[in-house]
Amino acid sequence: MRDATVGPDGARLRWVEVAGGEPARVYLHGLGAASAAYFVPAATRPELAGHRSLFVDLLGHGLSDRPADLDYTLEDHAAALATALDRAGVRRADVVGHSMGGAVAIVLAHRRPDLVGRLVLVEANLERSPAPKAGGSGIDAYTESEFLAGGLAETLDRVGPRWAATMRLADPVGLHRSAVHLVAATRPTMRHMLVRLPIPRTFIQGEQGSPVRDPDGLTDAGVSVVTVPAAGHDVMLDNPAGFARVTAAALTARSGRD
Repeated sequence: MRDATVGPDGARLRWVEVAGGEPARVYLHGLGAASAAYFVPAATRPELAGHRSLFVDLLGHGLSDRPADLDYTLEDHAAALATALDRAGVRRADVVGHSMGGAVAIVLAHRRPDLVGRLVLVEANLERSPAPKAGGSGIDAYTESEFLAGGLAETLDRVGPRWAATMRLADPVGLHRSAVHLVAATRPTMRHMLVRLPIPRTFIQGEQGSPVRDPDGLTDAGVSVVTVPAAGHDVMLDNPAGFARVTAAALTARSGRD
């Protein structure tokens, strides 16, 4: 396990790292998740193995610290991640982000283009208010005090055992604030930022998930849209082989900048 101090309060962002070749691959989990638990089964398959891989837990989640005074906006998460990647010596990485992690990855690429060489978004939140099947948790329907008083327990029952297994490890305050800001999104929106990024970009959706809105618009902007069969929102867990195959293809395809 590696870590880096990412704020003046001494908060540490932590990640599990596997040695390998460059460019590094940075994996970012969704709301209430953890990167190693969600990505390792697919990322260690032959199609993806062999690269330096960082399975990062965002602040308030998994192994990372839980600063009480952080707003947990998408910008906050991206800024902390950028500091950690700087400390780790990462440049022009392949960044793979699931759900909220995809939104954080877009903000990171927009703000720190030196850190991101290719972008793979997995059922990422592109709109201001995600539908429940597209990663919506319902957490934002509670006030912070309501969530702490009983909303977390209700949410853990509602989301099912797989998501609850990692959600219960997240800081309740960080989880709630992250959910609220994810639904509120950022300005410009993730879709607006995504279509303007000058790097190779792929959007992966599960066949059984909610289809991304306006896929033709993404394609026209140079974003490859790929559907993985036999998979819902958690594509990498539902179909690790299919996810590894399409992700490897996205990360090895030649572009005009190669």
